[in-house]
Amino acid sequence: MPTSSSAARLGPALFAVLVLLGTTGPLATDMYLPSFPAMQQEFASTASAVQLTLTTFLVGMALGQLVWGALSDRWGRTTPLRYGTLLFVLASVGAALAPSLELLTVARGVQGIGAAAGLVISKAIVADVTSGAQTARIFSILMTIGGVAPAVAPLMGAGVAEFGGWRAVLWVLGFAATLTALGSFFVVRETHPVPARSTGALFAPLGQVLRQRRFVGYMVLFSAAFAAMMSYIAASPFLYQNIMGFSPTGYALCFGINSLGLITSGIISARLATKVPLRRTIAVALLIVLTASLVMTALALAGFQSVLLAVVIFFMVAPIGMVMGNTTGLALNEVRKTSGSGSAALGCSQFLAGALVSPLVGLGGEQSPVAFAVTALVSLLLAVAAFGYTAESRQPQARR
Repeated sequence: MPTSSSAARLGPALFAVLVLLGTTGPLATDMYLPSFPAMQQEFASTASAVQLTLTTFLVGMALGQLVWGALSDRWGRTTPLRYGTLLFVLASVGAALAPSLELLTVARGVQGIGAAAGLVISKAIVADVTSGAQTARIFSILMTIGGVAPAVAPLMGAGVAEFGGWRAVLWVLGFAATLTALGSFFVVRETHPVPARSTGALFAPLGQVLRQRRFVGYMVLFSAAFAAMMSYIAASPFLYQNIMGFSPTGYALCFGINSLGLITSGIISARLATKVPLRRTIAVALLIVLTASLVMTALALAGFQSVLLAVVIFFMVAPIGMVMGNTTGLALNEVRKTSGSGSAALGCSQFLAGALVSPLVGLGGEQSPVAFAVTALVSLLLAVAAFGYTAESRQPQARR
């Protein structure tokens, strides 16, 4: 367990770098999405070929977290983090200069691998220097801030592309990657001492964390809650515009309101973390989102397409901010000695779950919310089951 002195090491400068490490990857995921048509035109390619640049990035992010997490448990946090952020910088430059779509696709895959280092090791550092409710509080704050990135990234990317073209967006991402590298070299200090580091096979710590029953339960809870949120994000354009009849501006407004709700619930969760048992907060949030999901499914099956659906969706999405940070804190509290691999398992499962549900929400066509409602409901039922699986009746629940 961290001491009070080690917890004090999470000062303003380190916290700012951890925020940067945790948000640059999501920015790199979504910021260039509005540029897809321009990229398709420049390379005289198909939409699916351009989409592959996103797929390779996500795969790189998912698998890269497993590698960097294992390396950080073996070598400490700073060395893998510095190598990873430097790789992120080089791949970003390569993507911005890519003369062909094929090379851009490869560069984006490598970029995802590099960005994964900051995403996974930043969580491990928080677990190293905090404990208990403080860990959950910091994660709630970080994930609240990180939750803003996917919401604003497309808007930022559209603005940059309008003035400088789609390559300018990739140069901006390269600049952000450079900031993460500078922070990794000049601000981050080692938080994983030599005696605590893993030995033996490189991925042995990953096997250890996956044998921890409660950690696995929290991992499933985390990824299932994220899957429910991703089903909303993927379905949101046709939910609001095709089904409820909102204009593009109205859609943006509704998306912004839901994002604000998600952020607000994360802030509330952070404030409650030291006062209310974490599992109680999660239970209340899951009850709200599951109830809203059941209502949404019933309305969808009944063919209901009124704007009232927007209200139901808000209550399906906003409380998830009270689940993600608390669950991360609880999960990593279970595997403190191998928190790098634990963080990697959480991150990998998160991205794989998002990749799984995203195509499912469109199976019912663009005029029906049924596929979205069922996908979200199944995800949330799995989250509730995983939450029950993590119950520990024989240990005190005061701060768990």
